[in-house]
Amino acid sequence: MLTGSYLLKGLCGLITFIALCGFDTSRHSIPVDDIYDGGPGKDGIPAILQPKFISAQEADQSLLKKNDRVLGIVHKGQSRAYPIKILNWHEIVNDRIGGDSRVVTYCPLCGTGMVFDTQVNGRKLTFGVSGLLYQSDMLLYDHQTESLWSQIKSEAVTGSMTGARLKLLPSTHTNWESWKAMHPDTVVLSDDPGYGRNYDRDPYQGYETSERLMFGVNATNKKYHPKEKVIGVEIGKATKAYPFSELSKAKSPLKDVVAKKPIQIFYDRKTRTAIIRDEQNREIPSVVGFWFAWYTFHPETLVFSAK
Repeated sequence: MLTGSYLLKGLCGLITFIALCGFDTSRHSIPVDDIYDGGPGKDGIPAILQPKFISAQEADQSLLKKNDRVLGIVHKGQSRAYPIKILNWHEIVNDRIGGDSRVVTYCPLCGTGMVFDTQVNGRKLTFGVSGLLYQSDMLLYDHQTESLWSQIKSEAVTGSMTGARLKLLPSTHTNWESWKAMHPDTVVLSDDPGYGRNYDRDPYQGYETSERLMFGVNATNKKYHPKEKVIGVEIGKATKAYPFSELSKAKSPLKDVVAKKPIQIFYDRKTRTAIIRDEQNREIPSVVGFWFAWYTFHPETLVFSAK
């Protein structure tokens, strides 16, 4: 006969399963209790599966103003810009550039735009929005196995692919004017993906300036405003964050050494654009996002402070 405690435990397990939108979490690398339902549900925020693109000239006429933020990538001589005003509503774009599959991800709650190679263990994956969060950061799911993937951790955290990693690729957070000047032949993600959203309306208006977080995180540090923008880099087992407020006080490029590897951090105060390069001037994959998000995933992080 089941006792009351066993019945309660079973009921809690059932509630957890329902709250996780039906994803199988029996195999996991993070505490399941730390996964939160963000509200919209599975695919309630629709990922873009077949993106359309327009020219820079068309974007100037109908889509983007010079100070609008974009996430830009360059691959095999091709450049593409993904407006944040569109990513706010979709969070994931499954794309192909130069014949290679890429997934462009953006978490509005963490301010993190990250681009990944979708080839994992010899298998090409496509991704959707799970509606779930871990440490306030989006959890993607792959359509092939329905494993959940942490964006900032860049790895599968539940399901059959638990422990598999996504390869982070270089991307640039900047404004439209700056990106277009650097890449005049760029194409731009179209605002007509077929979902009828009003991309001129910001569903997160006021969030970036507020100290309030919508969901809890396990580690916090009050040295900076929670939404202070930082660029973070992970080299080997070492991590370091460069807050924009500190970079604005330093001469660019800033030379530094992380895990015995010399790097240079380029920062443009006017456009609030940061890029990290190695000694050969090759761009190093990095993460631009809010301070609270970087810190909760990397509480051991080193932090640059201007002197």
